[in-house]
Order: sequence, then structure tokens, then C-alpha cells
Amino acid sequence: MGARKKESYHGGPNTRNLGKSQLGSVIFGAANTTINECLSKQLFGLPKEHLEYVEKIVPGLPLFLFNYTDRKLHGVFEAASHGQRDIDPYAWTCEGKQKTPFPAQVQVRVQSARQPLTENLFKPIIADNYFTRIHFWFELDHSQTNRLLCLFSSQPVSASLFTTNSPVYTKVENGLKERKMSTSFSGKTVNSDTSDDSLGTDKKDEKELVYMKLKELAANRICRDPPATHEDEAAHTSVDPHSAAHEDETSRKRGDPSSAAREDDITLGTNSFSVDDPIIAQLIEKVEDLMAFRTEQNHKIGCLENNIVFLEQSLAEAQNEIRYLKDQYHCIMSENMVGPYEESDTINRITSSNELHLDNSPDINLDTCDDLIFLVGGYDGISWLSSLDSYSPSNNHIKSLNPMETARCYAPVSILNGQLYVFGGGTRGVWYDTVESYDPVVNEWTSRPALNAKKGSLAGATLNGKIYAVGGGSDNEFYSAVEMLDLDIGAWIPSRSMLQKRFSLAAAELNGAIYAVGGYDGRNYLNSAERFDPREHSWTRIESMNTTRGCPCLVILNEKLYVLGGFDGYTMVPSVEIYDPRRGSWVIGEPMEYPRGFAAAAVVKESIYVFGGLKSGDEINHTVESYKEGQGWEGLATKASGRRCFFSAVGLPT
Repeated sequence: MGARKKESYHGGPNTRNLGKSQLGSVIFGAANTTINECLSKQLFGLPKEHLEYVEKIVPGLPLFLFNYTDRKLHGVFEAASHGQRDIDPYAWTCEGKQKTPFPAQVQVRVQSARQPLTENLFKPIIADNYFTRIHFWFELDHSQTNRLLCLFSSQPVSASLFTTNSPVYTKVENGLKERKMSTSFSGKTVNSDTSDDSLGTDKKDEKELVYMKLKELAANRICRDPPATHEDEAAHTSVDPHSAAHEDETSRKRGDPSSAAREDDITLGTNSFSVDDPIIAQLIEKVEDLMAFRTEQNHKIGCLENNIVFLEQSLAEAQNEIRYLKDQYHCIMSENMVGPYEESDTINRITSSNELHLDNSPDINLDTCDDLIFLVGGYDGISWLSSLDSYSPSNNHIKSLNPMETARCYAPVSILNGQLYVFGGGTRGVWYDTVESYDPVVNEWTSRPALNAKKGSLAGATLNGKIYAVGGGSDNEFYSAVEMLDLDIGAWIPSRSMLQKRFSLAAAELNGAIYAVGGYDGRNYLNSAERFDPREHSWTRIESMNTTRGCPCLVILNEKLYVLGGFDGYTMVPSVEIYDPRRGSWVIGEPMEYPRGFAAAAVVKESIYVFGGLKSGDEINHTVESYKEGQGWEGLATKASGRRCFFSAVGLPT
């Protein structure tokens, strides 16, 4: 299907020989001539030389599709079956009349449809796989897979993968029949052929095809070796199977009893076969035995897959329990190591400062800090995070707090009644509608009423004692919708929608109004901005920014809006723009030292602090910068956020 044999370019093996537990994902190949068939059939394939690792693929394993023609990588897909030989033995051939050149196959479905990556974006991630300048091994380990998934998650959603219409060919008695298939990558295939001869389920299709083939063989056998009563006629007549079938039909219409007898001999529609031929009878018996065996094996596979899901859930619960126990251990060790004991000093020296921030510095009472910034969730290049940390710039001190119930990225954080509210977001293309609130006084999280829809890359703001969830989207939708959390009612209530759909936007409250800026509307990155006035209960356009920005940060400093960084459609940018509502216009601010998108920012004590984010591609920033009016930007010598992106920050009001 467009995949080229690597041995043509490389004398070594075709595989990296990764073990099944080491295999994180697989890249399949295609070309412009075959990619539509891959998508419409929801089937990927490679030459037989790659069968060794394709057979290691299990349902749920991430997959990607590389187009050799334009050298773009499509994703994210996942396996819908085990990898195996010849799922469709006639795929990617002319009208299905030849054996496929790509028998190492797997059925697929879309996990998260994103715009494809150009080679200059994904090549640095899989650089170790390249064995020539333009050819690479298709097996990816878990580290490469996580980095590639991270890069895809920052791409806009692609609508082109969701539905494809392409002819699919199925065998019938007298040749090939074209069936129009509308394939939805939610995992369902809709057959638009509504004729009465549709065979229904896949199992029935397969069985009917076998019986029709036997019927054809029987007809040929009768023609080659006719009964004795027709010996003279057969000696002078050359019978074609297809014309024989036509003559049977004609004879039946004339009421010829001999044609009825022949038809009874080879009737297969009821899965019976009465031709007096022991070979055909044995074939039918073997086919039925194989069908029964296959059904039994499918049942066993289903049970095993259910067991795997249960074990994976148990493993996740065990990992959460381990993290909780580690946090408890760290707290106990922190209390035990207070004091000028030599033993404690030794323990402190050998304890990693990156692992235990509190053990190497004096404990800080949250009640006495007036510059605390909370950092929530995100991704560190390896793991999706449920962590919550508090950072004090004046003390250059970071403290790990009780983590969220769920790892969460692309989720905003807002403060209401002294508590942090985190809502929506998700990980690996799975979006949430769940909401959690954190009480700093008791260091505990509480579940709150869920959003009305699952969504991520939305923005949040607090206004008049209510939290507003603004815009965002899911895999194939982009929202202009706004909903409002009313704690008196205990539910999220739909509010007035924005004037424009915005995914990966930023929002903030200033002087009793909510401002929403930038984002992506499904086709273009935006430089537009709008303002919500609750007194008028309406959104109004304000002057557009000078730069288009997706995934920027928006903070308030000295009654002005500061928009920081973001993605301009081509690259992450370090630029800053400032909006003064009194003048109603934007001005260019001093740029940050580093470009940043999907970063986090907060304001405390009249200073802006911006943390982490993506620098370019999948390169994650680990730096922190601060800004003060009249003094400009300054890099801080701190590892407050570490390598982190897709997270949120908020300053605790004093």
C-alpha cells in the first residue's frame, strides 16, 4: 500500500527487534494511491518481512500512518485487532484479483484525529530509527511514542480523517460486487448498499462466501463429470459454469424438472449441501469445524482482553496508591529530619532535591506566604501529571501538595471562595467533564458538579462569585459555548456563547468583565479578541491583536491584559501584547527570552511569572521568567516547574 521494502536501501534487518513489552507503537506506510483505501477499510498493512513485529500488535496500541508521497505522518490511530497475516488477502490490489503485497495487517480506528506532522517535526523524535537520510524503522519504543503523542496533541484537530467514502469490494458468486461504505472512525462502518442480498454480519458474509465457492466448485464438477443419464448430451456440449447457471434459470422458468433436481443438489442458501460427492461433504464438515473453532478462539481472546483491561486498571490503582504512600513517607521524613542532627544532614545530602523539595529547605507556613503560585497538572515529557505544587518566588521554594484524583492536561484553574477549581481537560486525546476543587487550608480535593460536555483546551475565569468555562473543544468539535458554575444551584448553567469558536484560547477577568483572546476555530489560528459584560449579558468584539495566537497565556497586571507567547500557526513565539481597556487598543510589549506555547503564567505582588511550556515541536521549556513594569523580563534561577507543559497556574489572592 505504498510501503517500500527497506532491504532495497539497507543491507541490515527490517526491524529493531523490540520485545512485545518494549513496543510502544508502530508506523505503517502508505502513498497517495493507497491511503484512501487504508482509511476507508480501516486497515493498515506492510510487506511480509515486517510480520515479525506486526504480530506483536495488540488492540489499543497507538499506530501512525506515514504517507511516502508528501512525507507526512498521520495520527493518532490505535489497533482495533491483533496484528496478523492476511486480514484482507486481496487489499491494495487491482479489483481484488491478486494476492496483497502487504500481508502484515492490522485493523485500526482513530484515537485522536490531528493534522498530520511534516517530517521536520517528527524526525527529531525518531532520529535513532533512521538508517538512511530518508528511511527509518517503523517500530517505536515507549519513550518515542509518548513524545510523538505529545507532539500530536499540540496539533489542531483534523476533520478530514473522520469520514471517508470509498468503494469496498466483496466477492459474490459471479465476480466482484462494489459496495459503498461510509466509514466513521468512531469504530463503526455504515453500509450504504441497501439491497436485499446484503449478507449482514461479518460472520455470515464469510460463511456465505465459503458456501458460494463450494457451489461454484460443485457446478464445475457436475459440468466436468455429468450423471450417466446426460452422458450423450455432455459429450457434445461444452458447458461454461456461468452459462450453466443461466440455463438452469431458463429451464426453471419453463418448468423443466431436471433443472429443479440439479438445483436441489447444490442448494447452499440454507447452509446445506446435498450433492452426492464425499469430497464436497468432507469440505463442508471441515469448514463447519473451523468456524466452531474460530468462534471458540474469539471467545477466549475476548476473555483475555477483558482480563488485560482489569489488570491495567488494577495497575493504575496500585500506582496511585504507591504515589500516595510516597507522599506520606516524604511528609514523615520531613518532620523527622528537623534539627541539627548529623544523621539528618547526611540523609538530606543524599536525597535528590528534584525529588523532595521540602526536605532541603525549611517548611513554610502557607498562611504566612503572600506570594504563593499553584501549578496544576500537565505533562513532563514522560508522564501525564496529577500533581499540585505551590511555589513562593520570594523564598524560591516549591512544595508538593496532595495530587488531584486524575492526571489532567489542557485544563484551566480558577479561584472561588479561597479554593482552586480545575475543570475539563484530559490526556492522550481523552477529554473530561469532571471538576475538582482544592482547599489549601486542609490540603484536600473535593469532586464538584461536572461540566455539561467533555472538553479540553478551554479557558476559565471567575466573575461575581461564579466560575465561567469558556470555549474549548473535543476531538471533532470546537466550541464557542460558555457555561457558568453556580454553587447555590450546584450545577453548570449555559451562559451566552462567544461570537467565535475558540479552542486553545486564553481568558481572564478584569474590572467586572471577561476577556477571551486568540485560539483556533477549526480552520485558522486567531488574533481576534472579545469581551463579556454580565450587565449586558452579551459578548462584544474588541480590537484584534497584532499576532495570531493559539495556546497563549493571559494575565492581568496593573489593570491591563498581558498576552504571552503562543503558537502563530507556524512556530511558538516569545512576543507579548498588552491591552489597555481605557484606550481600547493593543501595544507590543517586551518579548520573553524564550518562545512558549502551552505554558502557565500567574501574577503575584505586581510581577508576572511564566513557567515551562513548549519551546518548539516537542521540546519542553524548563525555565521560569518574571516581569515587572519598568524592569522588564528576568530569568529566574529556579527549577520551580521543571520540564512541564499543558498545565495551568494561578496566584493565591492575599
